[in-house]
Amino acid sequence: MEKVEVDLPFNLEQGVKTYHSKVWPGLVLEWREGHLLLDFPAEADSISSAVYGGGSGRLKRAVNQYVSRDYECSNPVQDLENKLQEWGYQLEDCAGLMTAVPLEHAAVAEEDTGSAGIFCCVTAAAGNAARAGSQRSVLAAYRPGTINIMLGIDGWLSQSAMVNAVMTATEAKAAALADLGIKDSENGLSATGTTTDAMVVAVSGSRRYAAEHVYAGTATDLGGAIGRLVYSTVTESLRSVKAAQSLSRAQEEESQAAHGGDTEALQASRSAQPRVSQSGGRG
Repeated sequence: MEKVEVDLPFNLEQGVKTYHSKVWPGLVLEWREGHLLLDFPAEADSISSAVYGGGSGRLKRAVNQYVSRDYECSNPVQDLENKLQEWGYQLEDCAGLMTAVPLEHAAVAEEDTGSAGIFCCVTAAAGNAARAGSQRSVLAAYRPGTINIMLGIDGWLSQSAMVNAVMTATEAKAAALADLGIKDSENGLSATGTTTDAMVVAVSGSRRYAAEHVYAGTATDLGGAIGRLVYSTVTESLRSVKAAQSLSRAQEEESQAAHGGDTEALQASRSAQPRVSQSGGRG
């Protein structure tokens, strides 16, 4: 596969909270309090499975909200609406996603194909990886999305091409999981996604490229780029999460070993001390 440059742009230790697109002028991704904000320079056509504002329509922004793994999700739509209002966003032109993936693991990649500019941001983890088409447990309630894909395309696409873009992105996500060896824990088969994935595709409708895309499958330059970007960002976000988990485990083991050593030393010290009799004399 052609090498794709992937960025994990948000390093709060260095104060980096804003990413400016290189291929869609004016498109900005920001890490704000408790969420990622993808702000489009103008309203864009969209299709999405977003928790809030999903379906087809016009978007000015998309939000990926971080929630804890124990988030009580009886009414996620209302919860997101409350948050969007709290953050000062207009509700009618906003799509909202939810993720339990810490936002520093957001992976970004872009490509200018000469017929469109494509931006992709992914937050991914695979704790609830699942294989579509196999017998498995189902969820009666909503859970925060584990692989969230925000795909922005600066160019002109037909409605059918936008649906095609969703298909291609989904296929690329499944390919990334397969190549990483991620399995459905219930049946051991290769996972095609997780139980709670979500996606937003937004299209500028710009005519600055001399191209009208009516397809976005893997045989097209547009679909090829979408596939590469989604595959690479899903892969890198998952690797980032895994590396952080490994580091956390190693630190915990070190801490336990250190505390265990302290306990053993204390016990040895105590056993070496002379015993004191009930009468107060040394025994």
